[in-house]
Amino acid sequence: MKTPYSASRFSRQHEWAAPLWLGCSFSAWARLLIRNRFAVHWSRWHFAVLYTFLTVVNSYLGLWQKILFGKRVANTVIADPPIFIVGHWRTGTTLLHELLDLDDRHTGPTGYECLAPQHFLLTERFAWCAGFMVPKHRAMDNMDLSLHHPQEDEFVWCMQGQPSPYLTLAFPNRPPQHERYLDLEQLTSRELEAWKRTLFRFVQQVYFRRRRTVILKSPTHSFRIRVLLETFPQAKFIHIVRDPYVVYPSTVHLLTALSRVHGLQRPTFEGLDEKVLSTYVDLYRKLDEGRKLVDPSRFYELRYEDLIADPEGQLGRLYEHLGLGGFEQYRPRLRQYLADHIDYKTNTYELTAEQRAIVDERWGEVIDRYGYRQSRERTARSLGHSYSAT
Repeated sequence: MKTPYSASRFSRQHEWAAPLWLGCSFSAWARLLIRNRFAVHWSRWHFAVLYTFLTVVNSYLGLWQKILFGKRVANTVIADPPIFIVGHWRTGTTLLHELLDLDDRHTGPTGYECLAPQHFLLTERFAWCAGFMVPKHRAMDNMDLSLHHPQEDEFVWCMQGQPSPYLTLAFPNRPPQHERYLDLEQLTSRELEAWKRTLFRFVQQVYFRRRRTVILKSPTHSFRIRVLLETFPQAKFIHIVRDPYVVYPSTVHLLTALSRVHGLQRPTFEGLDEKVLSTYVDLYRKLDEGRKLVDPSRFYELRYEDLIADPEGQLGRLYEHLGLGGFEQYRPRLRQYLADHIDYKTNTYELTAEQRAIVDERWGEVIDRYGYRQSRERTARSLGHSYSAT
């Protein structure tokens, strides 16, 4: 697969960046190290020492946030049900999150809020102090990155010491961690209630801060629609899908980049391709089960390619279907964002014949359901040659 970054460029731009574990509480950090037998590569020990100090500070600040804000947050009524953006990794969930966050009636939790959930109410005004540790662009693509951009809320569980499959990123050469917490089906009632409390409390905190409809984005939530509905019965859902022939190499690249940046080991990537292939099938199985539980008026589905081709039209239909209202007031902000990012270029990947055959075999049902096989065949005929995934 051909990626836009060489290994040397990746190193220059991202290997200096601090991994996300700097936001952990002390108990979360200690459990992470102990569970993985302190298997930190020697080249990352400076981070391990620094984080041990920072996590003590995080826990101390978290105690003060609880004292100063705990009661007020607990008494906050979430008057506007949240909106969940679901879909596989690399399908455009981040783009959609940023576009919807432009509406001043919406808010997505920021990177700082997701990485410092235990004390952001107390310290967010000082987030600029940590901004130098964050690259200006994401490691896996060219999208802008900062502590103020909307971020994926799955990291909240990691920072607070709650089980999450994303903890595997810290020790990618160890066995996968907390896989039961992907679809939540095998949890005990006590474990499930703890997970729900973490989600509800975080949404309360964000809503308390800004009193706007909270928009949450995490591919992992695609597995959890039933539980999300139990927590927020009136929640709305947006599913975005993208060409699987692009999603496969892009997801492999994503996990490779995240493991390099956030891993406390030098990753070997053993079994990575098979993990991507199998997780994709499981995600769409669970998403199909979950969407049947949602009132159709609160579930909207779109294709990434259609969003890119006609963002105003697609978002206008989304607003109408979900009854969000206010699209005309939102439109100028949307147009300004699109004008500012008109030169954005997506990554380019090349699939081998063998890789295409594997994707056809393993993901064929989804490919056919959303018409991607026909689209690819039409493109190939019009170009008169094989194509690259872009």
